[in-house]
Amino acid sequence: MTPQTYLAGRVIVATGDITSIAVDAIVNAANAALMGGGGVDGEIHRRGGPAIPAACAEIRRTRYPDGLPVGEAVLTTAGNLPARFVVHTVGPIWGADEPAAKLLASCYRKSIELVDAEGLQSISFPAISTGAYGYPKDKAAAVVSKAIAAALGKAHTVRRVHLVFFSDADRDTFVRHQQFP
Repeated sequence: MTPQTYLAGRVIVATGDITSIAVDAIVNAANAALMGGGGVDGEIHRRGGPAIPAACAEIRRTRYPDGLPVGEAVLTTAGNLPARFVVHTVGPIWGADEPAAKLLASCYRKSIELVDAEGLQSISFPAISTGAYGYPKDKAAAVVSKAIAAALGKAHTVRRVHLVFFSDADRDTFVRHQQFP
């Protein structure tokens, strides 16, 4: 399927491998420990090499000794990945972290704000919290599309946002339930 675009082409929705996309920053659906895990998080750490866990360990040592809070975002090197940076953000666990919609929106908004503050132009997101964290994919689509539209409305340098889904089915669910203006 041809990628879908929104907001005059600034948002691109596609299926693929987020670790292979050459953008300024990719977003990691991280856990609070910032030390890798399963899914996208594990792949980013494995493919990025030792520079990513080293940078995450330094963030834990200096800024977040108790772990990165849900809805926050931090920036590290991308190591061996084709991206320049990795934005690590912790999404909400459905049914445990409330208010879930506000926290999920914060992941996207703060990631875009962080990349914009660095003067970067492109960012790629996975589907944060919709895997192991159980956030319903249809509900996430509405929250995510509204958060991205709002953040891009305030961004100065960010020109392109990629939403990269693992499967065509997940991408199609997002496309059906997105609420971009």
